[in-house]
Amino acid sequence: MNNHEIDFKLYGDDMQFVEVELDPDETVIAEAGSLMMMDENIRMETIFGDGSPDKGGLMGKLIGAGKRVITGESLFMTTFTNEGQGKKHVSFASPYPGKIIPMDLSELDGKLVCQKDAFLAAAKGVAIGIEFQKKVGAGFFGGEGFIMQKLEGDGMAFVHAGGTMHKRVLEPGETLRVDTGCLVAMTGNIDYNVDFVGGIKTAMFGGEGLFFATLKGPGTVWIQSLPFSRLASRVFAAAPQGGNKNKGEGSVAGGLFDLLGGDRR
Repeated sequence: MNNHEIDFKLYGDDMQFVEVELDPDETVIAEAGSLMMMDENIRMETIFGDGSPDKGGLMGKLIGAGKRVITGESLFMTTFTNEGQGKKHVSFASPYPGKIIPMDLSELDGKLVCQKDAFLAAAKGVAIGIEFQKKVGAGFFGGEGFIMQKLEGDGMAFVHAGGTMHKRVLEPGETLRVDTGCLVAMTGNIDYNVDFVGGIKTAMFGGEGLFFATLKGPGTVWIQSLPFSRLASRVFAAAPQGGNKNKGEGSVAGGLFDLLGGDRR
């Protein structure tokens, strides 16, 4: 294997974290801010790029880093290396309620395409780049920032899905339409595109996004029931506006006082 071979264990149900077991000199890479805890003798280091084997020297690194910027990610990633004598553990937590999905790239023909914010961690050697969409305009404006990352290699990677995760296997020629925010990941052999929702009334008043992803088999797709953007919009809509923090917001009595111009002092 070209990638480091790591063992892992998942904990929890709706707020999961993954514990990665590292042998001496083994390394795992992760996005900044995903660390939960780690044993002693694990060295944490910020690196430029993803730590995968160099392709094209410095220019190749700069191009790879530029692709990460396009997806909204940082130029840098963090590596965790076991410099001790025995097995050590490092844990990474999911950013919001959902599931952590372990993906063995050696069983997925060496490539996985996923949403830009789905990647959590991976064995060192996994290359993380951008998957260019056939229709560039649709890719950038295809609802909730439909920019896909690609994970390439033969090691283990971990992606995160919001809410409940559903795995769907598509037969050759079988087509599935998915809200762009609900698509988590898919194997590299899936033929996909981003299409505009037909009908101006449906687009403007249907309550759904303006775009959906059209996926065509053969291959496997992973779908989430609760995209973070949908969760965030509902929280924002329910949040009190105007900073009225001391007026019993959310209560019937508070609403009546506001309506009647009552004074609570």
